[in-house]
Amino acid sequence: MKEIISLHIGQSGIQFGNALWELYCLEHGLGPDGFRSETAGDIDEGDDSQRSIFEVTSKCKYIPRSIFIDSEPSVIDEVRTGTYGRFHHPQRMINDCQDAANNFARAKYTTGPKMIDQVMRAVGEAVNQCDQFQGFMLFHSLGGGTGSGFLSYLLQRLQDAYPKKYKIQMSIYPSPMYSAAVVEPYNAVLTAAETMETTDLSFMVDNESMYDILRRNLYSDRPTYSTINKVIAQVMSTVTTPDRFTGPLKADLQDFQTNLVPYPRIHFPLITYAPLQPIEVSRHEKNDVIDLTRQVFHAGSRMLQVDPRTGKYMAVSLIFRGDVNPKDVNTAINEQKESHLVNFVDWCPTGFKVGINSSPPTRVPGDLIRPCTRAVCMMTNNSCLVDCFATLTEKFRMMYRKSGFVHWYVSEGMEEGEMTEALENIESLEMDYRDLAGDTQGQQEVTTSRKQGEEAYKHMNTEPRSSKGDVSSRKSRTAI
Repeated sequence: MKEIISLHIGQSGIQFGNALWELYCLEHGLGPDGFRSETAGDIDEGDDSQRSIFEVTSKCKYIPRSIFIDSEPSVIDEVRTGTYGRFHHPQRMINDCQDAANNFARAKYTTGPKMIDQVMRAVGEAVNQCDQFQGFMLFHSLGGGTGSGFLSYLLQRLQDAYPKKYKIQMSIYPSPMYSAAVVEPYNAVLTAAETMETTDLSFMVDNESMYDILRRNLYSDRPTYSTINKVIAQVMSTVTTPDRFTGPLKADLQDFQTNLVPYPRIHFPLITYAPLQPIEVSRHEKNDVIDLTRQVFHAGSRMLQVDPRTGKYMAVSLIFRGDVNPKDVNTAINEQKESHLVNFVDWCPTGFKVGINSSPPTRVPGDLIRPCTRAVCMMTNNSCLVDCFATLTEKFRMMYRKSGFVHWYVSEGMEEGEMTEALENIESLEMDYRDLAGDTQGQQEVTTSRKQGEEAYKHMNTEPRSSKGDVSSRKSRTAI
């Protein structure tokens, strides 16, 4: 049994956490008060795997290994007063009284330092309750204020305190067409750059892709954030299934991390899930292992606005759950290998990592997704992610050329040089992805390219930064 601590940061992270822990409770037969439900007849009481995400008190009450964090109280208060308010530990629901106002710098330099000591104490107490602590999962939005600025600050502290424990992010990425804030490109670029060295794995989804999936697959004309959170909760539930249940081919998050990340900076896998079908359609679908595998490889199943057909796969990890025969899994994988739709880079001949778990998916009451006996989640490292970062950096440049909205960040104590450093870091990441996709002679060229990018980044850090009010420095940035 290896424990995982979940950190839900900012409005997006907290609202998603509310949906995720509701699903966890249903899967483990727990009621909203944290005690075993009377309807949990088929739950194995002797299985300790569920303790990877739950603590158990002397009164047999299950407490989630989670911490909810926000810079203002309104969103957390909804959890405190909601159905599962008694389920969560009250001392692990932490908030300040100042809103971060969608400002990375405000969350990192102003509100963050006020909360960080209390958060680290809560983290330390949660870690002390673990026997074989494995790592952290962090849920947040890249475009928000608290979810970007405070997350960056927190990850730095976690890396100092727990350097050998993994940190996995589940991030809401800014959509190409839909935007919740004008300054999303600034926040996202700053966060992605500052967490590059402190994060081991980062799953990304965007609301635009989720809207498309809900409209196309679930026939939902007006999807809400609540509906999106329930769908993503099913995905993350499947990702953590090997850590919470037993199975014939067990593979935990560390195994998938090892097989998904070829280089430390290339840690942004795409994620897809099947089946995503309404009840009226599911009655007419076969949905066996081979069919589900085809669905997750379909371009329309991706949860990020990129096309995997335009890139090359570096690694593929599949997590099957429910009524799954290993022989059928091998047949499905061989079919994909023989097709011309899945193109791997030349230097990765094997490509696939598989986990099989016997626990079937659980449907949340009122959910649009039909009940099913089996499901699959696919995580892939694909070079098409370069398009995602290129779109983001272009939006960043468009605003930064005119110094738009920069004063809000500088006024909170951030130096302007940090923004150019972050942009250079993400541009270096784009170069890494392009080199990996175009490499046909092994990893020597990729290593050289990566070292050159790191040396340029270090050299840039040694140059003196401009002062907050230097007008000449703002004029020189127009060349970016």
